[in-house]
Amino acid sequence: MTKAFAGAGVGNGTDTGTGTGTGAGAGAGVDTGGRAERLRQCLQAAFTPLELSIEDESHMHAGHAGAQGGQSHFRVRIVAEAFRGVGAVARHRQVYAALGDMLKTDIHALSIAAFAPPE
Repeated sequence: MTKAFAGAGVGNGTDTGTGTGTGAGAGAGVDTGGRAERLRQCLQAAFTPLELSIEDESHMHAGHAGAQGGQSHFRVRIVAEAFRGVGAVARHRQVYAALGDMLKTDIHALSIAAFAPPE
């Protein structure tokens, strides 16, 4: 599956899973593409997901307090065996734990859709 994220500028981009991508993000000088890649690496390491998509929505929050501070807004969709038999709140807690300090320093807002296969 293609992973979506964005770099510096405006608009959306696509990451094909190679660690490189094209596109745009929150604003000039903000490396949201690097954050998306770190987010992807954390989630890959923690869950070995069957499916993972990451969308940087920072461009939709230009002027927002979190965006001004250089933090980013992301939407994550993840499918992993680790979520089997686990409730929605616990799944979100697992994702938060996997991201650790990124939630304090790099991510202002995170929308999570976490599923066990074949949900």
